[in-house]
Amino acid sequence: MRTLDVLGAFSAARPRLTLSEISRASGLSLTTTHRIVADLVEWGALEEAGGHYQVGLRLWEAACAAPRGLALRETALPAMEDLYEATHENVQLAVREGLEVVYVERLTGHGAVRVLTRVGGRFALPATGVGLVLLAHAPGEVQERVLAEPLRQWTPYTVTDPGELRKMLAEVRRTGTAVSDRQVTDDAFSVACPVRGVGGEVLAALSVVVRSDGPFTPMALTPAVQAASRSISRALGWEPARPSDGRRLLDGS
Repeated sequence: MRTLDVLGAFSAARPRLTLSEISRASGLSLTTTHRIVADLVEWGALEEAGGHYQVGLRLWEAACAAPRGLALRETALPAMEDLYEATHENVQLAVREGLEVVYVERLTGHGAVRVLTRVGGRFALPATGVGLVLLAHAPGEVQERVLAEPLRQWTPYTVTDPGELRKMLAEVRRTGTAVSDRQVTDDAFSVACPVRGVGGEVLAALSVVVRSDGPFTPMALTPAVQAASRSISRALGWEPARPSDGRRLLDGS
């Protein structure tokens, strides 16, 4: 665990740290920190430059082996690229980790609306389009934990009432699509759909984030996002149930 405490000292806001800074952030003694850091540098998990340490390529290589990381990204990229070509805005792919969204890929152009997310970054579940999809299909205990916590208000449009959020999640499950309208930044909205695995389980969520005052509307974007998410799902082995099966159709969008 102490090794993980050292690695946990690094973040997007703190990408380069001195030994003393690692010691303070991890809560470990300087002697213990020095020993662990030396081992991590030798293995390649950390790199040293000018008295500072940063995450090494060896750790990045290990992270890329995660099934929900590299393999998912490679499968999703063709459909994501098609969706990007249709919008030239942010196209994002995310998974759920605990009570947070983790972004595993993003395509964006120079003129795309700004977003607060990044590849490898985490974000709270409730406010984003991908987060709404992932939360709507999360186990009931996960939903209840999120709804029981104070919901952060990012903009005047952020939904912070648990009752209203619960209704939104039900609508996401009913329609197969989530719309987050100016909930994270007041100049953008996103449309998101689930990405399913072989058994129909929701593995990830795909979204496009566009300007709220631009040429797109949620209704206009929905078919494209649905088609892209279905394409990724089929590439992952998902097959929609047929009407003749006598079962409720799984909306793979």
